Amino acid sequence: MGCVVAGIDFDAPSDVVARALIGVTLLVDGVGGRIVEVEAYDQAEAASHAFIGPTARNAHLFGPPGHAYVYRSYGLHWCLNFVCRERGRGAGVLLRAIEPTAGLDAMRARRRLDDERLLCAGPGRLSEALGITLAHGGLSLAKKPFRLRAAEAPGSVVTGPRIGISKAVDLPWRFGLAGSRFLSRPFPRGPRLA
Repeated sequence: MGCVVAGIDFDAPSDVVARALIGVTLLVDGVGGRIVEVEAYDQAEAASHAFIGPTARNAHLFGPPGHAYVYRSYGLHWCLNFVCRERGRGAGVLLRAIEPTAGLDAMRARRRLDDERLLCAGPGRLSEALGITLAHGGLSLAKKPFRLRAAEAPGSVVTGPRIGISKAVDLPWRFGLAGSRFLSRPFPRGPRLA
């Protein structure tokens, strides 16, 4: 086993890590909740930031597994990813949504929003609610400010195509907790159970 945090080996293919993250609790400085939606990305497919090889922007994707990769999306929102590996390639898992359970007052203040369902539904919202910035990039998920706790009751996981990409759109690498009301978007009708 490689880098294991909360029972998950991050030195594994990104789609395997992504599936395993559903139901895990993520806290950043004590603020967070249960992960209910993620997307997997791998250097071998064109939608991944790692596809073009290492650059200054994506360097953390090629660093050690079990660390954070943070980037700004469309110049507006920070997005949090967990670095994983498969045969030495750059790969990661984008966190799309969590069910907020800890530090809700801090999340509401950061998001200037009271609707609990929308606090962390979407990668930009999630990062804003958790206080994620570029300074979190490269930090170990096994150390403060991060804390990951294994899923208490994993639940059923559904899978479908990833959102907001134009390449490798058919890969079913979006994973979600079946029936969660905290997803960023519903899964297409008839989602596959993972």
